[in-house]
Amino acid sequence: MVISNPKSTAQIAGHPIHPMLIPFPVAFLVATLVCDLIFWRTGNPGWASASLWLLGAALLMAALAAVAGLIDFFGDVRIRDLSAAWHHMLGNVVAVVLALVNWYRRYAGGDPAVLPWGLLLSLIVVLILLYTGWRGWEMVYKHRVAVSDEAR
Repeated sequence: MVISNPKSTAQIAGHPIHPMLIPFPVAFLVATLVCDLIFWRTGNPGWASASLWLLGAALLMAALAAVAGLIDFFGDVRIRDLSAAWHHMLGNVVAVVLALVNWYRRYAGGDPAVLPWGLLLSLIVVLILLYTGWRGWEMVYKHRVAVSDEAR
């Protein structure tokens, strides 16, 4: 009896959508931290503005990635049975909520909202992403979530 791998429900032509989308919010959130660090060192308001835009872009792309991820999560019970899937999802929810708070504080408060709390929130979000990324890749490499069953 051949056991198939857990399937990605959100896919295009057999290619899972979630892994195609997640690099964008991750890159934007890491870039937010980098811009915050540069703003801290230089005081140049252009870096604070860049981080606000990066946070906004990260939130939009995270929403798209979350939709695809939730479709996968609820589409195959074997995915929901993995503790790594729960950690990945819940950790990313926390990261997005913190990023949303960070974005709103900057939007409402301007450049002064970056230091120290905006920078600290950016750092916490990136640390959470390191953990949730590790758990996401664990699902792929250890549990073969969304890995093709086709013979090589």
